[in-house]
Amino acid sequence: MTPGVLDLSNRRVLVTGGSRGIGRAVALLMARAGASVGISYRSRSEDADAVVKEIRGMGRKGWAMGGDLTSPEEVQRLFQHARESFGGVDVVVGNHGIWPAADISLAEMELDHWRRTLQVNLESIFLLARESARNLTDGGGLILVSSTAAQRGEPFHGDYAASKGGINALVKGLSVELGGRGITVNAVAPGWVDTEMTEQVLTGAARREALAGIPLGRIATAEDVAGPIAFLASPLGRHITGEVLNVNGGSVRPG
Repeated sequence: MTPGVLDLSNRRVLVTGGSRGIGRAVALLMARAGASVGISYRSRSEDADAVVKEIRGMGRKGWAMGGDLTSPEEVQRLFQHARESFGGVDVVVGNHGIWPAADISLAEMELDHWRRTLQVNLESIFLLARESARNLTDGGGLILVSSTAAQRGEPFHGDYAASKGGINALVKGLSVELGGRGITVNAVAPGWVDTEMTEQVLTGAARREALAGIPLGRIATAEDVAGPIAFLASPLGRHITGEVLNVNGGSVRPG
């Protein structure tokens, strides 16, 4: 790699939710930049295997492991596999999560619905962050995928916005806890992104409304989000920590 450009040579990277969408784009970009990349997935084994095939096709080490990251044992098993396969972990990207598509007001939201979203989107991220703190090499990096919904709020999706707001708060505190080891901790907060998760929502009038709120005039691709994540994982972002980086085309401008 040329000095001064994105270079992840010899970095050992773990990406959760890596079989599709943003996670897939992150895993492939990391590999192109020189990293060895392991991915986790929930159930899409064929998609995960295809990502690994691409990673290995670049001459990089790659693997995939399925599992439920709401289980502490499964998260521990994931890191054990990373240690055994790579000899350690330098970068963790926490990208997994759900976005319940149904519009539900807070007044009508069932407790089980609330708890499930927080379990998948926040509690499992806590488990991932805890194992990252225990396993990351000094000088490593943890990047968590949040959302602009955490900053603007999200009517009829209060569970989702709250879960992502929790991630932002977690990043702020954990960056201080791990700073003495030279580990950076950041969040990347996408706005609307064209992925499989949003394809049923971003149609017709809803898509036109979303576009109207984006100053850059287009909805992001997964690759638009992967670039900033890879930057934060690289030496180019080595003095950035405790930050929430918005990748939303200007649609949310926090004060």
